[in-house]
Amino acid sequence: QVQLVESGGGLVQAGGSLRLSCAASGLRFSRCDMGWFRQAPGKEREFVAAITWSGGGTNYADSVKGRITISRDNAKDTVYLQMNSLKPEDTAVYYCAARYYYTSGYNYWGQGTQVTVSS
Repeated sequence: QVQLVESGGGLVQAGGSLRLSCAASGLRFSRCDMGWFRQAPGKEREFVAAITWSGGGTNYADSVKGRITISRDNAKDTVYLQMNSLKPEDTAVYYCAARYYYTSGYNYWGQGTQVTVSS
């Protein structure tokens, strides 16, 4: 059974930092591209960042470039999202997602972790 468990969310003031973690189990993590998505109240889920199975490639939404970094540790089956210079508009539930590198869509999703940025 595939499980993606996010942690590290919370309440932070604008300008602060948080590091989210997503621990994976039940899949071959080192063969999976990983992504982070977020959904704010009343809005659709949106892409935040992604990293290839090897860690050699990353991609970011324009809204977070320069402030957020995605990384992974294949020895720990964990992907991270380091978020700096947080803004109130970053407030959302953040979801971790996985897909095997040879597939086109994210097949596996975590339950989400809440990030709230106060002004």
